[in-house]
Amino acid sequence: QVQLVESGGGSVQPGDSLPLSCATSGLNLDYSVIGWFRQAPGKEREGVSCVSSTDDKTYYQNSVKGRFTISRDKAKKTVSLQMNSLEPEDTAIYYCAAVYRGSCTSDSSVYDYWGQGTQVTVSS
Repeated sequence: QVQLVESGGGSVQPGDSLPLSCATSGLNLDYSVIGWFRQAPGKEREGVSCVSSTDDKTYYQNSVKGRFTISRDKAKKTVSLQMNSLEPEDTAIYYCAAVYRGSCTSDSSVYDYWGQGTQVTVSS
């Protein structure tokens, strides 16, 4: 059974950094695509970043390019999202998701497995 558990969320000030982690179990990171999504109050869920083990591709939403970095540690079975220069617009619940087919995509409907989410609040 695949399980994804996010951690690392919290409340920070604009300009701060925050690392998120997605701990996986029952998932083979060598053959999966892991995505990070976020959902702000009153808004639809949107893709933030993803990494594909099948073709080593990554994706970043335009608004986070140069600020966020996705990485995976196969030994620890975790996928991390390092978030720097955080802005109030980054406030949302952040989810990690996984799928065993295809490549990186921001289409949430493709992903089969989801974590419970972790809250990130950026406010002065």
